[in-house]
Amino acid sequence: MDILQAIGNTSLVRLRKVVPEGSAQVFVKLEGENRTGSMKDRMALAAISRAEEDGRLKSGDTVFECTGGSTGTSLALVCRS
Repeated sequence: MDILQAIGNTSLVRLRKVVPEGSAQVFVKLEGENRTGSMKDRMALAAISRAEEDGRLKSGDTVFECTGGSTGTSLALVCRS
């Protein structure tokens, strides 16, 4: 599996102790397992993939993101891979 294929393939865990017995089953995704530790990896992969598929983004183009957070890190990972 390459680094992009690993995005989103995070563990799914059922919460048993914080949900009352007899109520709905509640599951959480461990998004911290993504390569940058952020759920923004999913968004970055989807955005870049869609832009490549429809021709808005081509090899060698520059992606610009004005961010001070995890979105930029996730986009950098996806664009570099």
